[in-house]
Amino acid sequence: MNQLIMILLISMLVLVHEAGHYIAARMCGVRVTRFGIGMPIGPSWKLFKLGDTVFYLHAFLFGGYVSFAEPESQVVDESQETNKKQSINEIQEDEFLPADSAELYDNKTIAQKLFIVSAGVIMNIVFAIILVMFCAVCFHKLPTSNQNLYVDSFVAEKTSNIENFNVKKGDKIHKVNGIKVNSLYQLTFFAKNSKLFDDYAQEDLIEKNIENLKKLNPQIKNDLILEGQEIKLPKAIEENELKANENMLKGLEKYKKDGLKLSADYVDLRNEIYNKKTYRFKKDTELKDVAIALSDTYKPLSITFIRNDKEYTINNVIVGEKGILGVKLKIEDIFMETKTPKDVVINSMKYIYTTTSTMLFGLWQLITGKVPASDMHGIIAVTKLGGDIIASKGIINGILLTAMISINLAIMNFLPIPALDGGHVMFLVIEKITGRKPDKDLSEKINNFFFMLLIILMVAICYNDILALVTKKF
Repeated sequence: MNQLIMILLISMLVLVHEAGHYIAARMCGVRVTRFGIGMPIGPSWKLFKLGDTVFYLHAFLFGGYVSFAEPESQVVDESQETNKKQSINEIQEDEFLPADSAELYDNKTIAQKLFIVSAGVIMNIVFAIILVMFCAVCFHKLPTSNQNLYVDSFVAEKTSNIENFNVKKGDKIHKVNGIKVNSLYQLTFFAKNSKLFDDYAQEDLIEKNIENLKKLNPQIKNDLILEGQEIKLPKAIEENELKANENMLKGLEKYKKDGLKLSADYVDLRNEIYNKKTYRFKKDTELKDVAIALSDTYKPLSITFIRNDKEYTINNVIVGEKGILGVKLKIEDIFMETKTPKDVVINSMKYIYTTTSTMLFGLWQLITGKVPASDMHGIIAVTKLGGDIIASKGIINGILLTAMISINLAIMNFLPIPALDGGHVMFLVIEKITGRKPDKDLSEKINNFFFMLLIILMVAICYNDILALVTKKF
């Protein structure tokens, strides 16, 4: 049910976008012949006719379109013209106009065309502002991206050694590794990426383990451990503490593990010798290979808590292989109050500015490769996550997510890529600068080419979504 609500909310965004084009076109005197809700894939229904415009509903709701009247083609003789008019009448009489008609889009000024092309994006932005202010007025608050995290209890299964410290219920988690933690995502980030065994061996630990192995086992000749030979193993050394920047903690930059990636053989050897004092080898093994296997351990966590307005820190918290800290949390979302008209306006714009800035930066990170393409998700993921958000956090968060999708739709649509609104704007700007229209056939070929690329991209994103659902990534 919640997913269905999210589908309807997203469909509304497309309707608003196309309504922007429709209204702008009518304001500029352009004849709009068709207005489609959804894409013409599968069953379609003719709803009604308003003026010259026929409104359609298509079963595939994710999309929409507005069609303008087309110019009548030049004819060679009267018989051809008569046949053409008959063909036109069979389609829809008012879809075609004389080439010099003032109602044709092609006969409008560049300024009018820019307005028509940009109107969908403008409407998405305006609609997002309306949605955010609606939530601010109705609920008297807007969420921030920050949360307060409090210890509630410990899980039954021990997944770390945090229970060995004097941590109590009600303690607020303030910092991890000296960095202030403002959300569950950030705490999970540290725990997950500091866990025991991440299949990477840090270079400095490899050298230390080689030295320690040689000190404990002077009998080893030529750095080769022979089959059947038993050696002493040094105590496991913790890895370097995890360091993360602000972008990683916001999910806007991929965390890259450092060190040597372990092969399957190294992983097997690591699992065999971890926490053992001695080990008898089943085959000839290089000393360095043992050192590499020994060097994949854990990154210790330093966690600062607040209790009774005083800070205290625990060090060398060890997280097990599951990457779970082992603490049940009480999570308190932090909101901005919007009880007065002034608060509504200021905090709504602050909310929109913050989230839009994050989206733009995230897009830049994607373009520059700091966020992998595999992290791109689309309508399937948004529908699933949106439904989950409505179920767990209420309709206000679902509406606000819809507002942010509306802005994201505006941003993506205004990119200077042919087949998008931004591509049409680009061609109009070129026309204004050069003083002549781009070749129509060439423009259509370019638009069709990029349209196919967009279709391929959409298929790839849907694949990412389905894979994420199957693997329970979200």
